[in-house]
Formats: sequence, C-alpha cells, structure tokens
Amino acid sequence: MTVGTQILKGVIHGRSIELENAPRLGDGQRVSVLVRPATPTGEGLRKAFGSWRKDAKKLGPFITSTYASRADGHRSAR
Repeated sequence: MTVGTQILKGVIHGRSIELENAPRLGDGQRVSVLVRPATPTGEGLRKAFGSWRKDAKKLGPFITSTYASRADGHRSAR
C-alpha cells in the first residue's frame, strides 16, 4: 500500500460514496478509489465452517483437539 493509504467503509448512493468516517485528507485532495463490496460480519467464518458441512460431526472434536494441543504448546501434525 502507498504511504497515507486508508481503508474506509461507506455506502454507495448513485455516483457518490457516503463514508462512515471522515478521511484523514485535506478537502479537495485528489484520490484513487478501489471499490469492492464489504464482507458482512461473520461471513468469513460462515464460509470456513461451510466447508465442514459433510463432516460436521468431526468439527467439534477437531476444535477441541486443536485448542488442547495449543494449550500444551504443541502443534498438531497435518
């Protein structure tokens, strides 16, 4: 990223974007804009856990085992 780069969230209204927070740039400052849809909160986890659909019964024991191995300072073998 370029020095001074900020990631801001906002809502599109036609050809305008209403930002949730004020950018830390001066009024009239020219900028480049990369627009991508925001990921809803929890969407990343939903997608990750969605991959366990076929093995849902194994998910609980896997998570328990993973946390237990981390508590012991060991990494589980892949």
